[in-house]
Amino acid sequence: MKQTVGAVRHVVVVDADLRTRASLVDYLQSNGFSASGAGTTQSLARASDQRRADLVIVDLLLPEENGLARCAAIREELRIPVIAMSAKASDIDRILALEVGADDFIAKPFNPREVLARVRNVLRRAETSAAIPIATVGERYSFAGWMLDTTSRTLVAPTGESVCLAGGEFELLFALVTNANRVLTRDELLELTKGRGAQPFDRSIDVKISRLRQRLGDHSHAGRIIKAIYGKGYVLAAPVAIES
Repeated sequence: MKQTVGAVRHVVVVDADLRTRASLVDYLQSNGFSASGAGTTQSLARASDQRRADLVIVDLLLPEENGLARCAAIREELRIPVIAMSAKASDIDRILALEVGADDFIAKPFNPREVLARVRNVLRRAETSAAIPIATVGERYSFAGWMLDTTSRTLVAPTGESVCLAGGEFELLFALVTNANRVLTRDELLELTKGRGAQPFDRSIDVKISRLRQRLGDHSHAGRIIKAIYGKGYVLAAPVAIES
């Protein structure tokens, strides 16, 4: 979302616990942000009708709500950065949150200064995301017998069968085919696929690569389409032809 220079950013904190969200709202306001709180994602939607949020911090353990599903819905419906937070903070919880579209993850209990730093970082990254190339509808990328169709956002197998891709999988494969035979680091892939950069501990790229390999039947180490370059990153090691 394009911002006016000097505009005060509005952050909405979605947490069922009144004390937690009130203290975080107060802290953000004392550090130069406009901030408001919501007890549910439904009330978030109503609040957004009054003033559009620039970023949402949402607790994944909201009562009677599927936090992961709602996190993905917020990203899709409002198209703004989302920071997930949760008292469950295992590596799996972090990866799942990032997989569904969260831009960052905060473990509870948290240090308000850390939250502030992550909010600033995510918003800073969001400003640069507009400069990142996106898929042009109508283009098709052929490689190793496969074809990535940007209109339907599907992967077509050599047999002609269409393979549906999750949003993150499509973005990752698009980044790889548009940089074919060039090694991309995890940080570069995070930037290209999210445009809002997660933290260095984020291993979701490895998870998505594994899933893409399964989709491609890419099991042979010797002849893999997507190769891992030790200590560097990943590369799509196949010629790519572009059709408009």
